[in-house]
Amino acid sequence: MIFLRSEHEIKKIAQSCRIVAKTLKLAEQMIRIGITTLEIDREIEKYIKSHGGRPAFKGFRGYPANSCISVDDEVVHGIPGQRRLQEGEIVGVDLGVELNGYFGDAARTFAVGKVSAEKQRLMRVTKASLYAGIEMARPGKRLYDISHAIQSVVENAGYSVVRKLVGHGIGRSMHEDPQIPNYGKANTGPRLKAGMVFAIEPMVNMGTYDVMTGDDKWTERTADGLPSAHFEHTVVITSGDPLILTVDEVS
Repeated sequence: MIFLRSEHEIKKIAQSCRIVAKTLKLAEQMIRIGITTLEIDREIEKYIKSHGGRPAFKGFRGYPANSCISVDDEVVHGIPGQRRLQEGEIVGVDLGVELNGYFGDAARTFAVGKVSAEKQRLMRVTKASLYAGIEMARPGKRLYDISHAIQSVVENAGYSVVRKLVGHGIGRSMHEDPQIPNYGKANTGPRLKAGMVFAIEPMVNMGTYDVMTGDDKWTERTADGLPSAHFEHTVVITSGDPLILTVDEVS
């Protein structure tokens, strides 16, 4: 079942999403050569709690940290630890917040110092694919119009979309229906309606779309060892333009 959220509920989700957006800004400020991913995660926890929220990832299906911090060939679900960031790496930070029973979720990929032109392009294309998908989040469109738009941008750039992992509905739970793959056939899937709230999140690999789960049972890595990027927003379908909630200016 795909929920249609009321105006009141959307305001509640937006409050969670605003904390998410501000926490990602904090993470961006912390990204530097030599910092450990665990140090970033601890500050993320402090910031979310200081704003009245709860880190939604902690304990979710047994996940042990407050955020997912994934470096270079780590696609998603990287567990923060003693790894120190190095010049030229790219780092995906994914986090969720629960506030008053409603959830927000977003991710961004950041550069550590100066990164290669190839990695810069990967991040740029991944972000562009996210916004292409968001543009399709309109009443009357179909779910896989979002998927197809993302896939088209990615594959036209010579990259691949991860097929094992998907975006999702969000609201009263962290993950709700529907699943939103980042590939698909246009004009197929459920018809979109105002009030639906989605976490749209392309995960884009420089090489193959195949991924492997690490020994920690969480971290997903590219099968060929090439870099991956991840961008995500929580988005509301309105009667007009899509509304991105995981930005600072949403009240």
